[in-house]
Amino acid sequence: MKNMMERKEKGKKILKKICKRGAIIIGYIIALNVAQQLNVFGANDDPLTVINNLSDFIFGLIRAVGMIILGFGVVQVGMSLKSHDPTQRANGIMTLAGGIVITFSKEILSLITGG
Repeated sequence: MKNMMERKEKGKKILKKICKRGAIIIGYIIALNVAQQLNVFGANDDPLTVINNLSDFIFGLIRAVGMIILGFGVVQVGMSLKSHDPTQRANGIMTLAGGIVITFSKEILSLITGG
């Protein structure tokens, strides 16, 4: 009876490990397909075009994360105004500011570098 329970537990651990690896592999495949569809790798042999396309793709992902954080900051500030909680309001404003910086990181970097 005890041996059977140990086998079940071992089988569950192996199945979890297989599922995690499968999910990682599927994630890589999806990322490569998205990158290929967005022409990140470039249709021509110009390496500079490839780098610029990859840079635009990465900054697009960063912008999407920034927008999510920005939305969360707005919700957090709104909830703090409703509950009159100054600590939550401070955290919400910091999250809002961080979301703005992350969202406009490409523009900020181009202003700093002058490019």
